[in-house]
Amino acid sequence: MTSFKIPESVLVVIHTPALEVLLIERADQPGFWQSVTGSMDAVEEPLAQTAAREVMEETGISVRPEDFRDWALANVYEIYPVWRHRYAPGVTRNTEHVFSLCVPPVTPVTLSPREHRAWEWLPYREAADRCFSPSNAEAVLMLPQFAG
Repeated sequence: MTSFKIPESVLVVIHTPALEVLLIERADQPGFWQSVTGSMDAVEEPLAQTAAREVMEETGISVRPEDFRDWALANVYEIYPVWRHRYAPGVTRNTEHVFSLCVPPVTPVTLSPREHRAWEWLPYREAADRCFSPSNAEAVLMLPQFAG
């Protein structure tokens, strides 16, 4: 049986107190830089738990669900055609819930090579310019109002 992705996901803007943002480059799409993102594993999975799991899987940073700031912001967007096969037939839109996570500036990053090929800490404005996804760039630009 094929298991389709749930069209409900998280976007986690990982940042330092100085508003440097961690971006990771997709392994399957070189040049596509983004924050941590990922879909719920189960419909009943709490979003903060999804965020903690995805941060661990994609960066190796171990955190608890209560470490996140929930921005109470959701973006609904068209799923890029290149990734639509991962969803049930007819599913074309995803709802992405935005969170942030403040970490110390020397936090080590260990990528999942299957998913990402490079990482970089950038000042938040530069990070926004590097994001391939408009909703990701917008979230990064909003960081100062949610980080404090």
